Amino acid sequence: MELIIDRETIALWPGEAPYTAESPDQRQPSLMPYPVEGAKGAVVVLPGGAYCFKADHEGRAIAEMLNEAGVAAYVLDYRVKPCHYLAPLSDAKRAIRLVRSMGYEKVAILGFSAGGHLCCAAATLYDAGDPNAEDPIERLSSRPDSFIPCYAVVSFTSFRHQGSVEALLGDRKTDYALLRHFSAELNVTPDTPPAFIWHTSVDEAVPVENSLNLAAALSHCGVPSELHVFPEGHHGLGLAPELPRVAQWAGLLQKWLLSQGYGK
Repeated sequence: MELIIDRETIALWPGEAPYTAESPDQRQPSLMPYPVEGAKGAVVVLPGGAYCFKADHEGRAIAEMLNEAGVAAYVLDYRVKPCHYLAPLSDAKRAIRLVRSMGYEKVAILGFSAGGHLCCAAATLYDAGDPNAEDPIERLSSRPDSFIPCYAVVSFTSFRHQGSVEALLGDRKTDYALLRHFSAELNVTPDTPPAFIWHTSVDEAVPVENSLNLAAALSHCGVPSELHVFPEGHHGLGLAPELPRVAQWAGLLQKWLLSQGYGK
């Protein structure tokens, strides 16, 4: 497999990003590219970190795993606390549009933990693009073709991770309309894209019910999904190299993405 090695970051926005004033001392959001020559599809990767940071082991290593299957990947450096509560989602939606503009037939989004929450938000709160936008990228749809929540914070209303809620919403952490808005299992429709979901049943930080309820909502709406729940493993495993049984998720995902048409 021939890889195109280009590690220059790609700025998301041509100028300042929306909500820049509410994101003091943070770099402008960007993508780190891991392209594969001939790949039909690409995956935007969102590391977790409770909306406070981005975990290193959930970025590059995941992109390289996807590359091994012949799938392109782009790791998103999205904004985290302190920021406007809409800033991370605006970054994720822009990333999908930007990667789509590169000519891929399909664009998926994958996220871990709070990055999984952002992944689910992007998959349920997308838009068709603005046909009147001056920026041609903003005319493209932000709907991902697939989404991949990994031990994700799916909900802000039930079985939630309070740290992620507080970091994203700040003073509005008790605003019930916002809590529902950012609870993906309540926003699933028949148009929601297909999903590959995995979690561990003993995750003490983000209860497995997050993934179970999401899978149930997808099933109720007739949206295809593949769910894997492993009986061991703490939160934040990434590729889980120390737990061979859980580490199977990567190979299962590679096969799923290839079946969905993301390979060469």
